[in-house]
Amino acid sequence: MTSYTYAPALNGTASLRADDARARLDALAKFLDSAIRLPGTNIRFGADALLNLFPGVGTLTSKGMSAYLIWEARRLGVPPALLLRMAGHVGVDFVISAIPLVGWVGDVFYRSNLRNMALLRKHLDQAHPSSRS
Repeated sequence: MTSYTYAPALNGTASLRADDARARLDALAKFLDSAIRLPGTNIRFGADALLNLFPGVGTLTSKGMSAYLIWEARRLGVPPALLLRMAGHVGVDFVISAIPLVGWVGDVFYRSNLRNMALLRKHLDQAHPSSRS
């Protein structure tokens, strides 16, 4: 009886690709939502909150990076219902960001990118279990 190893090799390649994407997107989400800690507190914020200090251009830039995370999730095979949920998180973040002053504070506490990464991580853990320990 002959044993073929083609399918596991392909699956291993897909898992490695998913692991690389997971690490890259996780770093992006942390950069956008929790890269900086306010000294003396546990409050963290990221580039999303800082970019939103620049009306219009900053908001579009930060939401564009959030959209990239969703686009990559689509490439990794995330189901459409989950993509819509992720887009909803970014939509809520956009609405919060559109409110001057209140929106800047809201960006610190509503972390759509970290929420989206939690959803993506859960999907990838089921579809492509991590090959790294």
